[in-house]
Amino acid sequence: MNDPEGQRVALITGGAARLGRAVSLGLASAGYDLVIGYRTSTAGATEVIAEASALGRSCEAVQGNLTDPAACATLASAAQDAFGRIDLVVNSASSFRSVPLMEIDAEEWDEVMALNVRAPHLIVRAAEKSLRAARGSVINITDLSSTQPWTEYPHHAVSKAALAHLTRVQARALAPDVRVNAIAPGAVLQPDGWTSDRWASLGAIAPLQRVGNPSDVVQAVLYLAAADFVTGQLLAVDGGRLLGSPGPPTSDG
Repeated sequence: MNDPEGQRVALITGGAARLGRAVSLGLASAGYDLVIGYRTSTAGATEVIAEASALGRSCEAVQGNLTDPAACATLASAAQDAFGRIDLVVNSASSFRSVPLMEIDAEEWDEVMALNVRAPHLIVRAAEKSLRAARGSVINITDLSSTQPWTEYPHHAVSKAALAHLTRVQARALAPDVRVNAIAPGAVLQPDGWTSDRWASLGAIAPLQRVGNPSDVVQAVLYLAAADFVTGQLLAVDGGRLLGSPGPPTSDG
């Protein structure tokens, strides 16, 4: 269990860009010191360090390619070396590649699986002792493709389904010392290359009739980080899209 009166340290993969950046800054605002992993977002990492500092928190940034197992171990070691503890791991780093299923070769498949599934395992494996000592928690960021067959993003969808199940396995394996949960964001941040109309259409089909924003995921991260009796769960932050349609189509006949 985190000590609300003492230091709390969060390790966030992909913590310098897009949703990971929002999570990093949300945790800094909540009083966490940070270690963020990034691959190419050097400018973003510098900005997160500056913004965390302005909030009175310390932040270390570690560059690395998490498809390399050594980079996973290095990131966890950097957190332990910098702060002497790890209270929370947020596995946010991910690829989002659109490739037709029959065009995915072994190299393409393995690279996506290495980042989206293997890296979250290796990060937690490397941080295990620190997480157990802190009675900490892990939050894996998956998405709605973990339960839906997204044919436009096939190997991404398979990897996120695997990450959702890894979450449950980790929760069993690390209990009772460490809680492990997952968040499946819906439409909270417009993907690069998407048109505004395509993005808006996702809000139109959601029961809440709107898209969300990264702060919705930050709220979920803060909840799960503090929810001491919750483990092994996947929390959809999607405006209700996973509910599907309200019923069979209507007919005038």
